[in-house]
Amino acid sequence: MGLPMNTDTTQPTASKTLLHWFYSAKNNLIAYLFLLPALLIFSFFSWYPIIRGLILSFQKVNLIDPPVWNGIQNFRLLFLDPSLAVAWKNAAYYTFLGLLIGYFVPLILAVLINDVQHGKSFFRLAFYLPVILPPMATLILWKMGLYNSDWGLLNMGLKSLGLERILWLDSKQWAMPSLVIFSTWANAGGTVLIYLAALQGVPAHLYDAAEIDGANLWQRFLNITLPQIRGVMLIMFVLQIIGTMQVFTEPFVMTGGGPANATLTIIMLIYRQAFSYGNYGVASALGFLLFVVLVLFSGLYLWLTRKFAQ
Repeated sequence: MGLPMNTDTTQPTASKTLLHWFYSAKNNLIAYLFLLPALLIFSFFSWYPIIRGLILSFQKVNLIDPPVWNGIQNFRLLFLDPSLAVAWKNAAYYTFLGLLIGYFVPLILAVLINDVQHGKSFFRLAFYLPVILPPMATLILWKMGLYNSDWGLLNMGLKSLGLERILWLDSKQWAMPSLVIFSTWANAGGTVLIYLAALQGVPAHLYDAAEIDGANLWQRFLNITLPQIRGVMLIMFVLQIIGTMQVFTEPFVMTGGGPANATLTIIMLIYRQAFSYGNYGVASALGFLLFVVLVLFSGLYLWLTRKFAQ
C-alpha cells in the first residue's frame, strides 16, 4: 500500500505569492527612489503653489502682518469688482479670435506645406522660427516697428496706399485683434509641425484614389484630410482654449491692458490685484477660479487624448 500524497498546494502558492510581492515591492521602491528628486521638485514648484494659493484665497494677506482667515470675503470682493466681468469678456473675445484666426491658419499652412513637392524643410523652418525667438524682443519689435501709430510699417503702408492710419494698439476696436495676430504669428509654427506630423499618417492611397476620381484639392481636403486628422484637431482645439485663457505677456507688454481695459485679461487682473492693489487674497481667489476652469478643459483634453489614442 503506497503512502498518501500531499495535495495541499496552499503553502507553496502562498510562498511564491509572497516572494513575488517582495521582489515587486523592492523593484518599485528602487524606481520611486530614482523618481523622488523629480517628484519633490515638481511638488515644490507645481503643487505647493496651487495649495498655497488656495489657502491664500481664504485669507487676508498683505505680506507684512500675519495672514488672517476671512472665509469667502475675498470671493465676495472679487465678484463685486466690475473688472472681473470685463476680464472674462475680454478672455472670451481673445479666445474667439484666437480660434477664428490662430486655429485655422496653422491647419491651412500645414496642408499647403504638405502638398509642396520641394522645399518642405525650408517652409517648416521658416514657420517655426518665430517660436524660438525671444518673446520680449519680438513683442517690442512688433509694437515699435509694425504697430506704432506714427512710423509703424503697417501705417506707412496704408499711407502709401492713400488710406488713413489705424490705431492698432490705441483703439478699443483694433487692440485685441492686433494681439491675436501677433500671437498667431509667434505660436503657429509649433501647431503647424503637429498638423504636418498628423498629415504624414494619412494613407497615401486615399489621395491617389481621389485623384483618379477627379477630386480637386478642396474636395480631397474636405473628404479625406479632415476626417483623418479630426482627433488631432479636437485636441488642438482644447489646447488652444487652455492657452488663450492664460494670455498675459502680449497685453502686458503691448497695451498694459488698455485702452480702457479693452485688453485686460484674467491673468492681468490677477497681476493687478496682487502687485498693483496689494490684494493678494483676492488675486489668489481669482487664480483659483481660473484653475477650476482650466481643470475642466484639461479633463476634456485628457478624455479626447485617450479616446483618439485607442
